[in-house]
Amino acid sequence: MQRIRLRYTKRGRLRFTSHRDFQRAFERALRRAEVPMAYSAGFTPHPKVSYANAAPTGTGSEAEFLEIALTDHRDPDKLRELLDESLPDGLDIIDAVEARTTGLADRLTASVWELRLDGVEPRDAESAVAAFLAAETVEVRRKTKNGMRTFDARGAVAALEASDRTGDTPCAILRLVVRHVTPAVRPDDVLSGLRAVADLAPPVPAAVTRLAQGLFDEESGTVTDPLAPDREAAPAAPPTAAGTASATAPEGPAA
Repeated sequence: MQRIRLRYTKRGRLRFTSHRDFQRAFERALRRAEVPMAYSAGFTPHPKVSYANAAPTGTGSEAEFLEIALTDHRDPDKLRELLDESLPDGLDIIDAVEARTTGLADRLTASVWELRLDGVEPRDAESAVAAFLAAETVEVRRKTKNGMRTFDARGAVAALEASDRTGDTPCAILRLVVRHVTPAVRPDDVLSGLRAVADLAPPVPAAVTRLAQGLFDEESGTVTDPLAPDREAAPAAPPTAAGTASATAPEGPAA
């Protein structure tokens, strides 16, 4: 059985696609592309697809990941092209590698987010960010399936900075690196924290996009590519015929 790991996006209006909607669209794409999927056993077999840490509905993403199991070997690049052609624009397959290591989900320990705050003055966003980072804890409340829950939004934030976007109207851009903890801290929780510590309240909902997710490097403060270990584990290309002949040719007589 071959396992392929894919990176895909949710762009434009497709950011409002729920995870369940994406699952249905992806399974249809698998059928259109005639991918030789492996199926689970039992009375209701389903294709072996493993999704990892999907972004919330309503947020865009450049870094969603999943893994599929195949019964026959396929070239990852060609498979990526076939699947991308079979999905609607906005749900784009942008990378594919053969799984040669274990623990993809374990390598998704942090995310990089961009939050566009239309109507917010950059200097106000910078002040709010400074107040948030200076706080030891920032308690926020969120409604869950078990009711309202209070938790700290500050501890999971590894980095947060504000900048501005050139234009005729005020617009602040926040870049956020958040660790994946339990309970999960989402970008809207950080916005609630900014409102709590600095009364920062954007006049319109923030446009949120996940730029990356992967293993968080504590020393550099960066989020690494979770598919890199699979690429590095790929076997080296076999030597060419010309190179092999040259290496094995007998030496001529000494002059």
